[in-house]
Amino acid sequence: MPKTVQFHELGTADVLKIEDLPVCEPEPGEVLIQVAAFGINRSEVQMRTGEYPLIDAQLPSGLGKEAVGFIKAVGADVNDFAVGDRVATLPCFDMSQYSVYAEQAIVPAYSLVRPPESLSETVATAVWQQYLTAYGPLVLYSNLCEGDVVLITAATSSVGTGAIQMAKMMGAKVIATTRSGEKVQALLDAGADHAVATSIENLVERVHDITNGEGAKVILDPISGPILEELVACARHRGTVFLYGKLDDRPTVFPLVDAMTKGVAVQGYTLWEIVNDEKAKEQAVSDINTWTGEGSLMPRIDRVFELDDIVEAHRYMESNQQVGKIVVRVNSPG
Repeated sequence: MPKTVQFHELGTADVLKIEDLPVCEPEPGEVLIQVAAFGINRSEVQMRTGEYPLIDAQLPSGLGKEAVGFIKAVGADVNDFAVGDRVATLPCFDMSQYSVYAEQAIVPAYSLVRPPESLSETVATAVWQQYLTAYGPLVLYSNLCEGDVVLITAATSSVGTGAIQMAKMMGAKVIATTRSGEKVQALLDAGADHAVATSIENLVERVHDITNGEGAKVILDPISGPILEELVACARHRGTVFLYGKLDDRPTVFPLVDAMTKGVAVQGYTLWEIVNDEKAKEQAVSDINTWTGEGSLMPRIDRVFELDDIVEAHRYMESNQQVGKIVVRVNSPG
């Protein structure tokens, strides 16, 4: 029987267990894929610990929503894909219902896309969470122009490094942040024009120094909490702060006066805005496949683990050492 990662209780990475579980035949609208590689995301760590703000784990639970593999079987009403097709999953399903930390996985057909053939499995599985998250703020909503300033916080994550690439591709100037001074050079190497270590530098002062007092047009932030006050102070007149995560459990207090004075918009955002809108999803998939296929965007892979090392992979995610994506290889050398 194929190996599947499950957890039967909330807790540390040690609750993850590799179990031999039977795989059912796909139901209508589903496919069975032989998983070659899957990506690890912060939301999966949060779900494992019971801190994910969008979904509660239904125990026992699997994990994972971002994989690449080959179709082994298709359910009824699946007409766009066939056995043998190489596919990737968009992270657009409930992990308490479907999960991809496994050698074989049932996934909904609506989540499938065909990745560019030029991308290996370990690279192709690292595409969608990061670039779909960046796509909304940078492409759909912001009308970025050459030279506009984009501020990206917690930028050593896969979404952060992906957003740096996308903003630079669009001609923006990027300011990226990290807590650690040890990661400043890594952000510059990833393409940022400026990197700010928030543990030792004043973020607002640095942003206004870099922008000659104007501030950033677009700000992408997965942290929330008290940092919102600083981010609004970093924004330019009529700039926008996109909050796409909740890494800080403290209350997110809205700095009303500063936002009113500068006309700053604060917008909650998740990639679900794209994947739940068929027209936006189709355009985003087309654009991202084109950009990754031609090499304009290329996921930064920090480290590749094997399936048997899933506990260590989660521990590594929680250590915050990574710059870019953590990938787990399953059935392919990638």
